[in-house]
Amino acid sequence: MLVRLRATGLGLVSVVTLALVLPALADPLTSGDGSGVDNERLLPGVYPTGPVLESSAGLGEPYDPFFDVDWSVGLRGVYTNATAGERFDVQLVPSVKLEHIGTRSAVNFDASAEITRPHEGNSVDVTALRLGLQTGYQLDSVTRLNGNANFAITQQIAGTPGLAPNIAIAPRTITGGGDVGVTRQFGKFNVSLTGAAQRTSYGPTTLRDGTVIDNFEQDYWALDSGLRVGFQATPIFEVFGLAGAGRDIFDYQSASLGVSTDATDYALKGGVTGRWNSNLEVTGSAGMGLRKFDVASLGEVVSQLYDAQIAYTPDETLRLTAALATTVTPPRPDDAGTTRVDYTATAGVNYKVNSWLALRAFADWYTARFEGSANVETGHGYGLGADYTVNAHTAVTADYEFDHSDTTSYGVQDAHRVTMGVKVSR
Repeated sequence: MLVRLRATGLGLVSVVTLALVLPALADPLTSGDGSGVDNERLLPGVYPTGPVLESSAGLGEPYDPFFDVDWSVGLRGVYTNATAGERFDVQLVPSVKLEHIGTRSAVNFDASAEITRPHEGNSVDVTALRLGLQTGYQLDSVTRLNGNANFAITQQIAGTPGLAPNIAIAPRTITGGGDVGVTRQFGKFNVSLTGAAQRTSYGPTTLRDGTVIDNFEQDYWALDSGLRVGFQATPIFEVFGLAGAGRDIFDYQSASLGVSTDATDYALKGGVTGRWNSNLEVTGSAGMGLRKFDVASLGEVVSQLYDAQIAYTPDETLRLTAALATTVTPPRPDDAGTTRVDYTATAGVNYKVNSWLALRAFADWYTARFEGSANVETGHGYGLGADYTVNAHTAVTADYEFDHSDTTSYGVQDAHRVTMGVKVSR
């Protein structure tokens, strides 16, 4: 039978009532029988449904940010008592780090600066600026590609041990370059090929008497290549061999020598690496290096190469490190001879006492000889530091450092340095 509702007031009420009640009766999720108020959706405070979900599940952004961002800003005061005199500097140290970890790729970018206001005058100097990019891509299960880039501007503060005491403004050093490499596994063997290019240039040196010395003749390009072959002899020990070749190409010939100091470097080393879980890793290698100048009258430089690294982490609160390294490079401004050969040793310890206090200490030693000159240089230093965490984003830092150097040209220089500051991080 067909029933028609007239457009009267009673008919309109009936239509609205049916529209509200019928969905409630048909809802299979209701717990009541639908009569009267025996339906939880009709109870006070329950229906209509609130506009906000009880859980945030499924409400995240439809994409993840490509980079995880971490940053910090440090403000510190530095008091130095050195052979060259006393000074007090204020430093602002900002840094930022971007990191992306993908299924096959990894990208890391970091940047930091050191802005110094000396105690004398109103000048503000950028004593350090560093940029770094590290990338990696897993081409397949046994092949990995790597690429890195770097850029740095650094300038030592006058009176630093190792600098000539008559230097008022040390030269600014600018370096930049990059390298690429590929590593592939062949069973228990792994083979790595690398190639790199690096540019180094120096600004002028200002002496205390006002004399300005240009260092442009020491600007050069360094081109390097390397081959590493490793064999996993046991699950713990890997035996490896390293071979490298490189070129140092200068913009200008040496004014003091009257000839070009362009040279070709060769290196050959063998070593072993041991890894015990994630607690201990030890690497040691030794070999020979040859630096051959294009101009025969400059001769050749033969050096013994020693390198080693130790990292011991018995638990999450303690980390011990030590390293020995050999570097063969062109001389820097204020150096002598045709080649600088450095041997350096370092050691460090980091200990996290609890959630709010972390301690650290380090020690270092180095010796350098200069081919083509009778000059030698030695030095050592040590330091202690602590970080007190005020809250999740703020820490108070304190450090003490001692540096000592002894050079043939400038004698003994010492420096005691005390640094205190505050660091705010993300």
